[in-house]
This record gives sequence, structure tokens and C-alpha cells, in this order.
Amino acid sequence: GGIDLAGEVLSSTAPQFKTGDLVIAHSFDVGVAHHGGYAEMARIPAAWVVPMPPGMSTFEAMALGTAGFTAALAIERMQHNGLQPNSGPVIINGATGGVGMIAIDIMAALGYEVHAVTGKAKDAQLLKDIGAQQVIIRQDLQMSDKPLLAETYAGAIDNLGGAMLGWFTRVMKVGGSIGAVGLAAGWELNTTVMPFILRGVNLLGIDSVNCPMPQRVALWNKLASEWKPTHLAPNTRTVEFDQLPQVFDDFINAQVTGRVVVSVA
Repeated sequence: GGIDLAGEVLSSTAPQFKTGDLVIAHSFDVGVAHHGGYAEMARIPAAWVVPMPPGMSTFEAMALGTAGFTAALAIERMQHNGLQPNSGPVIINGATGGVGMIAIDIMAALGYEVHAVTGKAKDAQLLKDIGAQQVIIRQDLQMSDKPLLAETYAGAIDNLGGAMLGWFTRVMKVGGSIGAVGLAAGWELNTTVMPFILRGVNLLGIDSVNCPMPQRVALWNKLASEWKPTHLAPNTRTVEFDQLPQVFDDFINAQVTGRVVVSVA
């Protein structure tokens, strides 16, 4: 278990790392086909390890984790495809999750008009506090299945998949970009070719697992500097290792808002 870890190098046979270095490891097979971060000691292939950026602590690295890295990767990909703050509003669903909250925090600070979609009405003010200019309660959203709808958003980050991702394709402006990062609501995609051939919509798959290491290191350095979220610490809960079973229940029951950092030492 544990798809993220950060800590101090005890020993290394790889020349790029030495004893005492602070490092981050995530993605690749960490916590999937390889032992993960729920341990006091871990042995990780050097090719999977990122040097800790200057100005970032191990707590901050894990408060960001795979979720924060994925948010940054989605933003970078959308900007590469032309998205700018003056392009129009950006919509982000799964807004109280790790990717959603960090994406809102970063994009609002960069000057984007961010609209947040959440199924947790009680957290609407929290989302406004971190930068969302408009909060849409998912249960109140009317999602027509017409092939094209009014051009509303210049960009979107989709954590859900399913019906909402299909709706996102229909409400994009000409040249709009969607970063598809998750499938919490389903892996299906029901849409038509019309948004792509009549509006030039970009549907961008965001793959944090196989991101090349040079890009990975550059994004972590951005997250430690100009893209450093300003609301991360207040929305992060630290738990001890033996509290993990309760945290898992909270996730399964959709009771978690923000990030959880596990203290294993």
C-alpha cells in the first residue's frame, strides 16, 4: 500500500543520489506492483525517484503527492494546447478531492476564473475560499445529451469520467481543452465527434504514471515555487500509521475533503 512516499536516502548505489538526500517517489509501480509508501523504510529503483525540490518539505511533498502532481500535469498540458486565463472560465469536477482542490488553488492563483463542481454542498464555501469563483452542486446540474451545447468553458479538469466527461465535451468553447484524469463515476465516454471537428476541442489524457522523468522533475520544481498552492496545509490532515483503517473507511464513504498525509515514523 501507499502510492506516494517521501523521505531521506539511507544508502544508494545510483550516483545521482547520496546518503542524506531528500527525495520523492510516486507513479511507475510504487504501491501497485511494488511495495509502497506505508513503511518506515523503502527500497525504490533510482529511475523512479525525484530529488526534493528546494523550498519543499517532505510534508508538503506528500500533501501534494500523486494528486498534486496530476493536477499540475493537467494544467501544463492544457496550457500547452493554448489555454490562458483570458481564454474563458475553467470547470473542475471532483472539486473536494486531492486533484480538484489543488487544481483550483493553482489555477485561481494563476488568474483563471475557476468553476467548481461538487456533490458536497456543505463544502461550497471551502471551495470559494481556495479560489473557486462559482460552485456548482453536482445534483443540481442539468446535463443535456445534445451533441453540442452553448460554448461555456475554455477548459476543464475531469476527475469523474462517465456522463460528466461527455457533457464537458459539449460545453467547451472553440479550441477548449479537457484534462481527463480520473474515472470515479465510470470509465465510459458517451459523446460524438462534433465537439472535436466543429469546435476543435482537445481531449487530453493525463497519465501521471508514465510521465518522463525530466518533465516530472520540472513539474515538481514548479510545485515548489511559482505553482506552490497557498491553501494546501490548512486542508491537509496528518494521521498516524495505525489510524489508516479508519481513513480508508472515510474514503470509501466519501467523507474525505482535501488531503491526508500518513506519518509512518
